[in-house]
Amino acid sequence: MASLLQGRLPISQDVLLMQKGTMMRKVRSKNWKKLRYFRLQEDGMTVWHARQVGARAKASFSISDVETVRNGHESELLRSLAEEFPLEQGFTIVFHGRRSNLDLVANSVEEAQIWMKGLQLLVDFVTNMDQQERLDQWLSDWFQRGDKNQDGRMSFHEVQRLLRLMNVEMEQEHAFQLFQAADTSQSDTLEGHEFIEFYKALTKRVEVLELFGNFSADGQKLTLLEFVDFLQEEQKEGDHASDLALELIDRHEPSESGKLRHVLSMDGFLSYLYSKDGDIFNPSCLPIYQDMTQPLNHYYINSSHNTYLVGDQLCGQSSVEGYIRALKRGCRCVEVDVWDGPSGEPVVYHGHTLTSRILFKEVVATLAQYAFQTSDYPVILSLENHCSWEQQEIIAHHLTEILGDQLLSTTLDGQLPTQLPSPEELQKKILVKGKKLSTLEEDLEEEEELETELEGEQEPELESQFESETQELSPRSKDKNEKKSKAILCPSLSALVIYTKTVSFYNFTHSREHYRFYELSSFSETKAKNLIKETGNQFVQHNAWQLSRVYPSGLRTDSSNYNPQEFWNAGCQMVAMNVQTAGLEMDIYDGLFRQNGGCGYVLKPDFLRDTQSSFHPERPISPFKAQTLQIQVISGQQLPKVDKTKEGSIVDPLVRVEIFGVRPDTTRQETSYVENNGFNPYWGQTLCFQLLVPELAMLRFLVKDYNWTSRNDFIGQYTLPWTCMQQGYRHIHLLSKDGTSLHPASLFVHICMLEGLREVES
Repeated sequence: MASLLQGRLPISQDVLLMQKGTMMRKVRSKNWKKLRYFRLQEDGMTVWHARQVGARAKASFSISDVETVRNGHESELLRSLAEEFPLEQGFTIVFHGRRSNLDLVANSVEEAQIWMKGLQLLVDFVTNMDQQERLDQWLSDWFQRGDKNQDGRMSFHEVQRLLRLMNVEMEQEHAFQLFQAADTSQSDTLEGHEFIEFYKALTKRVEVLELFGNFSADGQKLTLLEFVDFLQEEQKEGDHASDLALELIDRHEPSESGKLRHVLSMDGFLSYLYSKDGDIFNPSCLPIYQDMTQPLNHYYINSSHNTYLVGDQLCGQSSVEGYIRALKRGCRCVEVDVWDGPSGEPVVYHGHTLTSRILFKEVVATLAQYAFQTSDYPVILSLENHCSWEQQEIIAHHLTEILGDQLLSTTLDGQLPTQLPSPEELQKKILVKGKKLSTLEEDLEEEEELETELEGEQEPELESQFESETQELSPRSKDKNEKKSKAILCPSLSALVIYTKTVSFYNFTHSREHYRFYELSSFSETKAKNLIKETGNQFVQHNAWQLSRVYPSGLRTDSSNYNPQEFWNAGCQMVAMNVQTAGLEMDIYDGLFRQNGGCGYVLKPDFLRDTQSSFHPERPISPFKAQTLQIQVISGQQLPKVDKTKEGSIVDPLVRVEIFGVRPDTTRQETSYVENNGFNPYWGQTLCFQLLVPELAMLRFLVKDYNWTSRNDFIGQYTLPWTCMQQGYRHIHLLSKDGTSLHPASLFVHICMLEGLREVES
């Protein structure tokens, strides 16, 4: 069967040449460079590769896996091989999630351009696919896998095999009945259009039909009034339900006559439920919807730890790719550990370990290119400076020269502020976070004095100026080590630190009495946890006027993560994560920052922005509005296999709902498991939760494959903030461990929120 997208696929000369195939060099390292034959399949959606033309081929990647295509000049690896291969002949395929990039070198510039332009054309097409096109592509992929002899049709034997691949356990007799009903040509095989009918029969949504019948008088359609009733009663859409109903009918009703009559068919109703409009995540929370004019310390800030690492903390690879990935996923605070390098050029790596090294100037160039591709809001460069005076001057030079106007090198209006500026005011600016010799007040005073100096008056020598600054500041210093660090800090680098000056933390009283709003402290996860337990309310008040950064313990040499929720509960803004490591902790992190346009800034609840707040994260009490949450887990759709290599294995799925928030709210419940059905499992079970502080709660829907002999295997998950959740009948579109889409895998649930704490119904 040709792709169901045939006729809609963008066809260009480049795409046609890709389908003929090309010998290219696949590059994994300086020492691993091997020729491979790459070919775009006839479906226009998958690329296969083989050792040579005519050899046995295997799937390399799907177009839907690709995020973008970069030229050879942007690849660290290809740049290192520039003497061996012209960069113009190289290109990099960048995948979604954490999959490693694929570096390829063509035999000519023309061939490289054919693949770069052709791939980008197809990637853009996939990115802009509508719901039906994505489903068509998914069905086309399954047909290709099921049609073992590749004759464009499927026998019943091939269909039986396909059902097992699709996670469907079905009696042979029933499967044969569906097969015969779809085989309208009576050829004892299913062709493309017949396979679609077979799929429709297979995926008949009984639970949706029943829901549709509850509101439809004739069982055939929902009138405008009936649909408005559904939106108000079940979806809790409120007073705007009438206008919304018209919009939704226009958007989802497939028949033009239905649109004209303002009615919604069963197909239109299912399309609405499965779309973004029927998603559990409130679409109004997807764009930037929060007030972005408040001081920086009023926001949670998406932050990365040891950003340069793409592996573990001891022997992992340092790469500018770490910065590209972090920035493109919305990180607004990235970390740079800088050390003296050879030939006078500072290098970035994890000090005193075997991690590889990259040039600081390459990191800065990467920042200049990628800082504002995903978000216009400010990037904070957390500078861990271990360099000599001479190389610090090089650091300052690179920051100034490479970043240019992007670098914030003075206060916004040249005046002394009374609070931190807002993300709105700092758009397209990079802020250096680091140690500083003087205060902001002294900097501004000095600037004024310089302006009023008589022409020809000589500036004091750098060393003597530096000494006087150190002497002036030393009475305020409580720590000999701090004095020592000041003594080796280069003034030109110090001058680039404006609103994010790092200071040592002693206790909250000391900070309140001695520090200014633009000074901030960093806390190890252990120190922060202890402060939350011992002085949680003071930590909340501290974070209402000053920034805090929390970083993972040095014992996490495997680049594992902590749960960020505990630190968010205390209002900590920059909770730094090892973003290269997937798992529960990053699911929670990504879940919070999915809202507000993915811009990397999320406004904290009002009780975490009040310097007089009475909130204690360990002992939350009124006036916070407690709520009861009822979740009916109804059904699942097209859940993926856990082990794709085992053709006959079919999952036994269960759903676990996990809540993360303040300690009393953190809990989990799960459904029973459904045996041998990953295709359309039905649970129909209600889970009930009581929350004291819903404003801080994160919900994670986790689907697992029940296994009584070992830990249940991960199938998919979706995590979102309570504040972004829609009520009513909703679909949850599942994500992989890596955070990439598992389309069309989903859960169908009913969400109900009730004010106050209610008795749990049995």
